[in-house]
Amino acid sequence: MARFFVDVPLHPGLTLDLPEPVVRHLQVLRLREGEALTLFNGLGGEFSATLTQLGRREALCELGAHDAVSRESPIWLGLAQAISSGERMDFTLQKGVEMGVSVFQPLAARRSVVKLSGERADKRLQRWQEIVVSACEQSGRTVIPQVLPILSVEEWLARQDEVPVRLLLSPLGSKRLVDIAQRPAAAWLMAGPEGGYTSEEEQAALDAGWTPLKLGGRVLRTETAALAAVAALQTVWGDYAFS
Repeated sequence: MARFFVDVPLHPGLTLDLPEPVVRHLQVLRLREGEALTLFNGLGGEFSATLTQLGRREALCELGAHDAVSRESPIWLGLAQAISSGERMDFTLQKGVEMGVSVFQPLAARRSVVKLSGERADKRLQRWQEIVVSACEQSGRTVIPQVLPILSVEEWLARQDEVPVRLLLSPLGSKRLVDIAQRPAAAWLMAGPEGGYTSEEEQAALDAGWTPLKLGGRVLRTETAALAAVAALQTVWGDYAFS
């Protein structure tokens, strides 16, 4: 069933004029009047809906019942990802949403190939948030993870919150997830760019209380490392458990 995010208040019985991006998507999918939709606004749960009118530039639907379903992970997970080049960052965001990441913090690391600032950074952040919304539509999530403004590694480390488990993905690490703690309520992961963090950035993270985590004996690419860590964390602490 087609599923869409709409950034407006929703309630049963509402006749909703769907926004233009949704109308375009309906036309691409070749949906017809009378077909069922699912709508959500990121505030939790989702609504059944029926497409009542579809034109070239507008569409109406009537909302049905609200389903308070939650598909969030039992552990809150933040991913601080150094900005990567090409489609790697897009891939990390998309798959991170599917795998249960709660918030994304893009980091401008010294070895990040892509350098963003000003209007270019604003446009990229908007694009990243659109990717997150699309991934929520596809994956069934009802809460939209936020993509935070870009920070340098130093700025990020200076803004530490109270999340007790903070894991730095590092080839020099020796800790495993099972060695760290019982399942926490929340955790942060910090992943580097294509060339990894500099020794100074990594030492700054260690000095700030981050635990170096190693994922096996192989060196992983930037778009692989964070997602492998998320999958491992969800297996040990989250909703990927097999027993």
